Amino acid sequence: MILFLAARPVSPRTVRPRPARRRSPYARIFAVPGTRAFTAAGLLARLPMGMLSVSAVLMIAGSRGSYALAGAVTATGLAATALVGPWTARLVDRHGQARIAVPATAVAALGSLSLLLCVRAGAPDWTLFASYAATATTPNTGGMSRARWAHLFRDDPAARHTANSFEQAADELCFLLGPVLATLLCTTVAPEAGTAVAAALLLTGVLLFAAQRRTEPPAVPRPPGRTLPQPPAGEPPTPLRTRGLPPLLLTFLATGAIFGSLEVATIAYADAHGYRPAAGALLALQAAGSGASGLLLGLLPPAARPARRFLGCVAAMAALLTLPLLAACTGAPVLLAAALLTAGTATAPAMVTGMGLVQSRTPAGRLNEGMTLAVTALLAGIATGSAAGGWAADHLPSPAAGYAVPAAAAALALAITATTAAAPARRARRLD
Repeated sequence: MILFLAARPVSPRTVRPRPARRRSPYARIFAVPGTRAFTAAGLLARLPMGMLSVSAVLMIAGSRGSYALAGAVTATGLAATALVGPWTARLVDRHGQARIAVPATAVAALGSLSLLLCVRAGAPDWTLFASYAATATTPNTGGMSRARWAHLFRDDPAARHTANSFEQAADELCFLLGPVLATLLCTTVAPEAGTAVAAALLLTGVLLFAAQRRTEPPAVPRPPGRTLPQPPAGEPPTPLRTRGLPPLLLTFLATGAIFGSLEVATIAYADAHGYRPAAGALLALQAAGSGASGLLLGLLPPAARPARRFLGCVAAMAALLTLPLLAACTGAPVLLAAALLTAGTATAPAMVTGMGLVQSRTPAGRLNEGMTLAVTALLAGIATGSAAGGWAADHLPSPAAGYAVPAAAAALALAITATTAAAPARRARRLD
């Protein structure tokens, strides 16, 4: 009987394999050793991104009584970062992340400390501009993280898409928590507390990030004997000379103007309506909507035609950014909060798709420089938007009118992207 049962053929139902559970794309990228460590350190280093400008605006406007001055100071610092950032990124590409990021961050932290002391001591206005300009050496931690992902998954486009989506969501998380923390510190502890804590977090985070050497991409040293500004044979060309990249940078410039003006407009609007401590929460809602949409985008496969997806994302961003202007005109904080949350859902998809295009169009060996140029364009736009938002807050008759600045910047970003997308079609028709 036992032999009969042993010899009995097994039914197909018995040997049917159980279906394997499909791994989440995020679980797959974080299964690589070292990725969790540098991601955690990078988040700590990037949290001050959402704190520094808000802290500076609250600190300067509270002590000097002028949003125009506060916006001009932050605009100067961001403009200086736009000039210095590509050079810092080029040094990172040539000498490695750890060797350059740590001393550059130390200089930036000293600049923040100098700004704090000048505001507290009642120093002349020009010292505020000089101090905040010294923060321009802050390394692009987000760009360095993206460079690590690109190095780890250089042969896996789907994994790079997921990693880029996560990085954009991480940026949005920093802009979600940063303004709330900065506003809380500046309004409940001391006006200078936000700047002091942000500088300490920046330095600590970059030190921890630089210590993760296992995932650091290799440096690409400059060829010996280079004396001319043109790259010699064998060296990758500068990203600014790469076809298709300059128009992207213009779109990033206009997108940065959205962020800068939206930040100042929200703080001024909340102040005018008597709920200044809630300004950080309002900005956090916009970042929350963006971060959620960025994470959802990472679950989708990469776009077959990323340029077309980018145009659609920018169009959605331009449409949704009219909502805060309409909501602000009603004077209802609840409607404004809902409008900012909804408008935020379009920014991360545009940024993720745009960063993917930047990576695909940047020459090998210049990846960190190319992504820093994109961030530099964003910072230059944020600087312009901060100055324009500060001017609007001080000179326009209604606080709600300040939201016209980000709406106009979004329309400009759409116009640039649409013009760029239409150019290849016009060239093709001329050839025919």
